[in-house]
Amino acid sequence: MGNDIFLRMSNQDINRHDIIKRLLRAEINGTAAAALLSLSVRQTKRLKARVRKQGARGLIHLNRGRLSHNRLPERRRQRIVDLVSRCYLDFTPTLAAEKLAANHGLDHDPKTIRTIMIEAKVWAVRSKRNKEQHRSWRQRRAALGELVQFDGSYEHWFEERGGELCLLAAIDDATGKIMHAGLAEHEGVFPVFAFWEEYLGKHGKPMAIYLDKFSTYKMSQKAAVDNHDLLTQFQRAMSELRIETIPAHSPQAKGRVERLFGTLQDRLIKELRLANINDIETANKFLSEKFIPAFNAKFAVAPSSDNNLHRPLSIKETKQLSAILSRQSERVVHNDYTVSFKNQWYQLLKDQPVTICRKDTITVEERRDGAILFRLRGKYLRCRHLPTRPTKVPPAKQPWVLAATAAGITRRPAANHPWRLRMRANILQHQLAQV
Repeated sequence: MGNDIFLRMSNQDINRHDIIKRLLRAEINGTAAAALLSLSVRQTKRLKARVRKQGARGLIHLNRGRLSHNRLPERRRQRIVDLVSRCYLDFTPTLAAEKLAANHGLDHDPKTIRTIMIEAKVWAVRSKRNKEQHRSWRQRRAALGELVQFDGSYEHWFEERGGELCLLAAIDDATGKIMHAGLAEHEGVFPVFAFWEEYLGKHGKPMAIYLDKFSTYKMSQKAAVDNHDLLTQFQRAMSELRIETIPAHSPQAKGRVERLFGTLQDRLIKELRLANINDIETANKFLSEKFIPAFNAKFAVAPSSDNNLHRPLSIKETKQLSAILSRQSERVVHNDYTVSFKNQWYQLLKDQPVTICRKDTITVEERRDGAILFRLRGKYLRCRHLPTRPTKVPPAKQPWVLAATAAGITRRPAANHPWRLRMRANILQHQLAQV
């Protein structure tokens, strides 16, 4: 028996060969051999007969090395390889299988496409990741809108057709649905507030939002220098809307939205490339009308409860939404009833809906449309923008001081002036101390 036979044999075949050889040498009986092989006595007898007749070759399965009867014809396999190489070279096997079925009528299991791609060397088997720190599994929330995970992901979503942009996305914890997503220049206060204004208009208010601390990573975009106060502004706005905010202490805590971005960085980039989309406006329209509905239909799961816990905005909240979703800060009224904000000066007018005093602390609202509004005790103040900073006026001198200065007269204190008397007493005390 040649060594090439053993090279073709599996570990199980080699183990079986050793046991059958012992059976042939009468070292063990058929019952003991069957127990060692975990086979029936009848099957053990068949293997014994095949080994006696063919040797070790009789233990090799007869279908080993043969092509499967279910194997795709070579012509179809070659067509799949050509399409993948030409159109979907960087696609994963699962996504490539979806596109082949949708665009070319080649509906096959992703595992079949994966095998073909590996054999054609257009897909490399990925090595398994090292085991990470153990984290316990958290059960999904029960109902839609009970908890929404929100985050932003910076990536070249248009590849070489555009620069780095931020994809803002909110995913429901109970269903895994993408509730809303959109591309923005950066993850600053105003893009985030614009995102949530659209979300609230579509779905209403969720019970809670699971979000990043925002300060846990360094921003590389110059336009996102206001990111340090995003968490504070966002928490303040959501508190006014009675929405609970839960800051995550690690990316793994909000793993659902983190895994979503991993999927979107694979799928969405390729979908935008196939649709030849190169700008934010068209991409956001594509997201809302095509990509998100198809994504949710494929990946969303049924919640354990059929309730929708989103709450509609009240009439008062709807009217005040622009004010709530604005960047707010506080300023102090100066003695001349002026207010400074971002190196700009504003004069408060005399006629106001509320009484204003010097040193009052007022709230400044910076709206997304660029408007600057001042609010005190719930009332908006009237003001006008000053082109330059107000100049300080020196205190006016008394008329007698002006007249004496003009006449060249120098006023000197009298001999009995308290200041002179006090000075003489100090000098006398000093002289007595030296005696």
